[in-house]
Amino acid sequence: MSKNQVTAALLITAAVGMNVVFGVLGAVFDYPNVLAKPAVDQLTMFRHNEVAVVTCFALLALTAALLIPIAIRVGAMASSRPMRVAVVAGIAASVVQAIGLARWPIVVPFLADRAAHGDTRAVSQFELLSNIVGGWIGETVGYLLTATWTVLVVVALAHMPQWFRVTGVVSAALIAVGALVEFGVAGADIANFLGYVIWSGWLIAFAVLLRTERTVRPSVLAPEVAAMLTPSSFR
Repeated sequence: MSKNQVTAALLITAAVGMNVVFGVLGAVFDYPNVLAKPAVDQLTMFRHNEVAVVTCFALLALTAALLIPIAIRVGAMASSRPMRVAVVAGIAASVVQAIGLARWPIVVPFLADRAAHGDTRAVSQFELLSNIVGGWIGETVGYLLTATWTVLVVVALAHMPQWFRVTGVVSAALIAVGALVEFGVAGADIANFLGYVIWSGWLIAFAVLLRTERTVRPSVLAPEVAAMLTPSSFR
């Protein structure tokens, strides 16, 4: 399997995995609508389907983490400054989103158990965790970094088909609108959701173009990206 084919496989896995798990979460936990409910109700619903919800969020965090190898491998396709910055933005986006999602399988089970036994502090702690780690770090910062990575990749890969580049920019813009959700802007959540749907298709289209190995070929690596890809960097 060539380098482009490996990258394509990662892109497809991330896109398909994210949407499949998201769909399952919607069925078993009414996600993301459940986030609009009071904290007590969220914790109660969590306990009713704890195993399924924990499993889904763990898998969702793993799909978010896939953006790290994706960002590094895509970064090997151009040596320009935008692509070097894109690698950093992609890794950062992956980290903050994985952290935001990981709160559900790691911390929330303990808070839900304490809340079920009448500990009101657990509810307030859950609200704080959701606002800071979930809302601001995982979502707001994650949205902006994901959008930034997408736009920078489009800029760096200027030779890609026009439709591919336009789709990437449109999806990035809609994803970035999600940063307004925390400010209560009406419609921001819908725009963000639509952005991720388009972005998923963009990732799959990227993978298809890579698998043809005609449109995209790795160029000379930037020193920073080359360092990331050396065996010693993974020790």
